[in-house]
This record gives sequence, C-alpha cells and structure tokens, in this order.
Amino acid sequence: MSDEVTYDSAAEAEVIKGKPREDAPELTGDPGLGCHSGKDMEVAARMAGQSDFLDQYARDYPQGPHDKPQSMCPAFGSLRVGLRMKRVATVLSGSACCVYGLTFVSHFYGARRSVGYVPFNSETLVTGKLFEDIRDSVHELADPDRFDAIVVTNLCVPTASGVPLRLLPDEINGVRIVGIDVPGFGIPTHAEAKDVLAGAMLNYARQEIEAGPVAAPEGGKSDRPTVTMLGEMFPADPMMIGQMLAPMGLAAGPVVPCREWRELYAALDCGAVAAIHPFYTAAIREFEAAGRPIIGSAPVGHDGTADWLKAIGESFGIAAKDIAKAQNTFLPAIKGALGAKPINGTITLSGYEGSELLVARLLIESGADVPYVGSACPKTAWSQSDIDWLEAKGVKIKFRASLEEDCAAMEGIKPDLAIGTTPVVQKAKELGIPGLYFTNLISARPLMGPAGAGSLADVVNAAIANKERMDHMREFFEGVGSGDTAGVWEGTPNIREDFRATNLKKLEKAARAAKAREMI
Repeated sequence: MSDEVTYDSAAEAEVIKGKPREDAPELTGDPGLGCHSGKDMEVAARMAGQSDFLDQYARDYPQGPHDKPQSMCPAFGSLRVGLRMKRVATVLSGSACCVYGLTFVSHFYGARRSVGYVPFNSETLVTGKLFEDIRDSVHELADPDRFDAIVVTNLCVPTASGVPLRLLPDEINGVRIVGIDVPGFGIPTHAEAKDVLAGAMLNYARQEIEAGPVAAPEGGKSDRPTVTMLGEMFPADPMMIGQMLAPMGLAAGPVVPCREWRELYAALDCGAVAAIHPFYTAAIREFEAAGRPIIGSAPVGHDGTADWLKAIGESFGIAAKDIAKAQNTFLPAIKGALGAKPINGTITLSGYEGSELLVARLLIESGADVPYVGSACPKTAWSQSDIDWLEAKGVKIKFRASLEEDCAAMEGIKPDLAIGTTPVVQKAKELGIPGLYFTNLISARPLMGPAGAGSLADVVNAAIANKERMDHMREFFEGVGSGDTAGVWEGTPNIREDFRATNLKKLEKAARAAKAREMI
C-alpha cells in the first residue's frame, strides 16, 4: 500500500480473480447493450440457453442486409395485438426506458388500457428473482372474471439473460398464460412481432381444440364455409371480401390477429386461409398443422381480384361457373372504378407494413408507373404471385430493404411522388419531391375489391399536384437548418476553418492508428 489514508483493512483483502470461459464467443458489437447492439445480445441469449427459439426466429424471419431494426421497437407490434384484444391483459418485462417508450407509443396509437410492468435490477436479473416476480405478478393478475388470457412479453435484456417464460404455468384459475420473447436482435420488424403473438395464441388455441370442445364465438358459427384472413386490414376490407365470396357460397371468417380469444377457434375452423399479409410465418405454421390450405395475394385491383377469387374457389372445390359468377359480379365495377380515377405519375413505394406489393399492384392498375417497391418484410412463398405480376410490369422489388436502399432508389429515380416511411418522406421533401407516409395515409384506406379500386387516387393525385408548392418551400428554406446553420442562432455562426482543419488531421491520425492495430 502507499501512504493513502484508509479507514479499515478492506483494501488489503485478497481479490479472487476469475478466468474467462474458453467456449465463450467474442463479443463484437456496441458496448451499450440493446436491440441495436449487433450480435452481443444474441450471443448472451444463446449462452443463457435461448438458442432454440432464436433459431426458429431466424428461420421464420430471415434477416437482410442489416441485422438490427430500422423501424420502431419490434415489440410494439406484439404489444398492439394484445392491447386490441378483449379480456386480455399485457405484461412487459424489460428495461424501464424500453417499457416507457412502448407504453407511450401504444397509447399514442389509441390503446385504452394499462400495460403491466415487472421492474428489475441487476440483482434480481442475475439471481433469477425476476422470473419469480413475473410469476407472482401473473398469479396476482389472473382473475377469470376479468381476463381470458395474460400475455407476458420478454424484451431484449430479459431474453438475453435467459428469463424462462416457458416455465410459467399454462393457465392460472382458468386464465390462459401466453409467454413470448420479442427481442430486437431476433425480430427484424414490428410487423413480424405481430406474427409472434398471433402464432403463439393460435398454437395455444389449437391445443385447446385438440383437447376437447371449446366455446363458440360471440357472433355464433357461420352456416357457410369460411375463409380466415391473415394480416391486419382496413376495417371495411373484410366486409368487402365477404361480399365477393358470397356468390361462391362462402363467407369471410375472422381476421388474424383476432380481437377476442374465441375468434381464434373460429379462425382455425375454416376451409382456407387467405395470407393477405404473407409474412405471418408462425401463424401459417399453425394453420398448416390444423390442415388448412394457404392462399397468397389478395383481391386487389382487377387482375388481383380475378386471380384470388379463382384460387379461393378452387381450394374449396367450387364449380367453375360459380367462380365465374363471382368474378363477373365484381370485376366490371373494379375496372370502372380504376378508370374513373386514374393516377398519372411515377411513384416509388416503400414501407414496413407487409402490404407494399398489394398497394403497388393497385397503383399500377390505376395508371401509375411504379419502378421500385421496397419492403422491410421478407420474401415468402405466399408473396410469389404478387412478385410475378409486378416483375412482369418492370417493377424492381427489394425485400428486407434498408432505409438507405429506399432513399437511394428515390434519389435515383426522382419520382413525382415518394410513398414511404417517415425518414424516406423527410428526405424526399428536402429534395422537393412530394411524399406520403405509407402507414398513416396509405394503409389506413380500403384496398380490396371495388371499394379499394379508387381509394388511393384522390390522396395520391393531390400529393403529386403539390410539386410546385414543394419547390417553392424548398427555395424558401434553402440552406436553413442544415450544416453550419443547424440550430437556433441570433447572428451568423462563427465558422473557424482552422479548427476544422486541425480536428480533421486528428481524426485522420486516429483512423490510421486504428488501421495499423487491425493489421497487427
């Protein structure tokens, strides 16, 4: 010891030094763990015994050029699914900042119920007390008079730490317990997180059906064979689909994700499943286990409706004349609606909802030129018919498209209108290109059948007509809020080029040193 003043002999105690595990893989990501930490969280999760479901996620949701989410936290998708269901409670287990953000955005999008939260600290996480706290909270919450099910969701840190939700009881006091892990390092988009919970609920419901009789939906059982629709849609679309199915003696079944638990039984009790959103891989696996055929694409536009009705009819063994009757009832109205509201202009389209290909088909049949479509969701077998149709029209399709790719396509094509996510639209407007946010302005409109045929024209044409206004705004704000003028200034910024040159030399020297270390 030195001449340092101490208060006890604790500093003289022998320190026991551990040694690293030889089988521990090297961590290469960012030092701050989270959904954007590269592979570090995934490595930790696998070391904690979570490899099985992470491998399943890798098969269900193959990643693209980027290995981290570029939209909001993926868990937002599964959270919304649970919050929309009647008599279903939601409990989150994760870092406080993550839970705050998810809770805030869920209420911003209209949630009207509380979100449960089980807090933790380093001690409870490491010792396993967090799992006990989750189990206690679920027992306390399980009131059959209030809930049919409780959904417990592990976010990034509990998943990486191996908190075993699979050890929770399947039911408590008659209330179903559904535990899922939705880490940002395993689920690329929040749209696919909806499938994680939908698939888990369908799996639970399918086992209940196999075990014995289950309750009928509140609306009763249809007297006609039904088609279950997979993927969130505008509320009018299922009704429109039901009208188009009626001439074939069929009915529209529930929409998955469902709004109440009993609808899961009705969804499984169908004649076929329409994969309106084709990336619901886990849900499709459950339907296939129940022996239900899966039909891709959707009744969008003239060609899409004709092909979809034919595919649905053939899957049910409907006579050709009855299929033709349904087609002849609606196709003329669709063609008339498309012709009445044409769209003239070049449009680039990108998004993360999973319906990008369907919207592109509708825009093209309305007369628009759509050279590029980017989707943050993956390519699946059930999107193939849409891919074939679009590629035959000369469309370049990019699955698992990154923000950089969407922006590059928009900048290279210089369209009359850019439809995309918030940063794509922001970039477009900076360039003087009119833009529309896909989620709020395109997804929130009917797309199916005659109702969808003219639904996009008004908003799209109005946006394209704003080109002159965008040019004027760009000229007015040119040079404001970027570079040296970013922020709020009372006068002209004092720019010191000599300081910049000095700092640049320091950065270049540091970069050379880092390169030299890599070579060593």
